[in-house]
Amino acid sequence: MDFYRKLERYRQDRPEEAATVDAFLALLGDPLDPFVRGRLAGHFTGSAWVVSADGRRALLTHHRKLDRWLQPGGHADGDADLAAVALREAEEETGVPGLRLEDGAIFDLDRHWIPERAGVPGHWHYDVRYVVRAGEDERYVVSEESHDLAWRGIDALLGDPACDESMRRMAGKWLQRQAG
Repeated sequence: MDFYRKLERYRQDRPEEAATVDAFLALLGDPLDPFVRGRLAGHFTGSAWVVSADGRRALLTHHRKLDRWLQPGGHADGDADLAAVALREAEEETGVPGLRLEDGAIFDLDRHWIPERAGVPGHWHYDVRYVVRAGEDERYVVSEESHDLAWRGIDALLGDPACDESMRRMAGKWLQRQAG
């Protein structure tokens, strides 16, 4: 299924997020390539909601540049298959063996501002998030992009006011999905 159809499917499943989907579709329709980081008005990124084999914990990275606990993810660098980007970034940033894309459906959308850094002007990330499942071996390796990694209980993320709002939102979506 192409990205446009995945966004439309996400809108059907989450009508309360229609305005967010509209912003992502507008970027997708832009004549400048929205999958390259050189498009400084904003560009797509792919992220992974990495869950444990039992589905009760999520693997978070303490992001070196942003100094916050977040999900693994990164720039598409020209790759329009954002699910593949999310899986690749999860593998590179965590080193967890045997990670696999859960179903390839969009799990969450988040548009967030990235502040100016190292001569790169501030810009928008249109982050498309996918579920990536770990196997039984949950050992991880901290990459150069992180201060640390940690498995956290998803129910604890939901109620943690110090946790990024988008992380709490994904925790809520995951718990709702598990209950349904």
